[in-house]
Amino acid sequence: MSKQSENIGKIEELNQRLAALKEQRNKLFAEAKELAEKRDKLNSEFKRLKAEAQEFKKARDEINAKIIELKQQRSQIKAEIAKKAEELKNIRGEIKVLMAKKPSKNSGVLQKEIEAIEWKIQTTPLTLQEEKQLVEKVKQLEAQLNVHRRIEQLSQKRLELTTELKALEARAKSIHERIISEAEKSQQKHKEMINKLEEAKKLKAEADNLHRLFLQAKEKIEPIKAEIRKTLEEIGRLRKEIMAETVEEKKKDEEKLLESIAKNAMEKLKRGEKLTWEEFKILTEKGLA
Repeated sequence: MSKQSENIGKIEELNQRLAALKEQRNKLFAEAKELAEKRDKLNSEFKRLKAEAQEFKKARDEINAKIIELKQQRSQIKAEIAKKAEELKNIRGEIKVLMAKKPSKNSGVLQKEIEAIEWKIQTTPLTLQEEKQLVEKVKQLEAQLNVHRRIEQLSQKRLELTTELKALEARAKSIHERIISEAEKSQQKHKEMINKLEEAKKLKAEADNLHRLFLQAKEKIEPIKAEIRKTLEEIGRLRKEIMAETVEEKKKDEEKLLESIAKNAMEKLKRGEKLTWEEFKILTEKGLA
């Protein structure tokens, strides 16, 4: 087998190997591309879930801020309730003390007696001693009447405080119910946020694993690409050798042809025959003409 035939055989083998390497490379390229697409899709989904979790967190924080505000309102109302309850307690105590001193006569009777005595003082001739006694009697009756008046004032204030306390307690209860309702909403938002974060965490782990496989696929491609380059270089070298050998053989064939033409031309000269221009040129180039 000639060197040229041997090189052609080697090139065929290398082309087969090159085709197998390219197929393997393309398969790894496709695998890497698929892994990258899946990874990017998961990362996109991960970002979406993180954004949704952030929205739930924002909603939860807004609700918690509202709860803090409601608790402050409730605390203020409770402080006001405590203040008014203490005031009511003092009023009840004062009423209790006054009730112990309460005259047997009602305020209407006492008022009439005072008016009758004052009228008597104004319309009846009295001695100084009698007038003093009546004035003193008026003072005593007015003191008793003042007890009635004070009890009435305190009773009215007690009624007002009781009404205010009931209104405040109703407000405190309403706010407490709102706090409970908002707290349930906050817990729900927190739960939804945690669920989104856990789901995002799983997707991120899957995306990271796909990225690792993607890098491994790329690493496998590099030596194959190097082998392809090496194979191409070897094919190129062999083709150059074949080309050089072909050129050399062609040169030899041309030389043989020229030798044959020169030989025939010399024989024609010996026979005295006329040469063609080509024959004459060849003999001249060889120094035989």
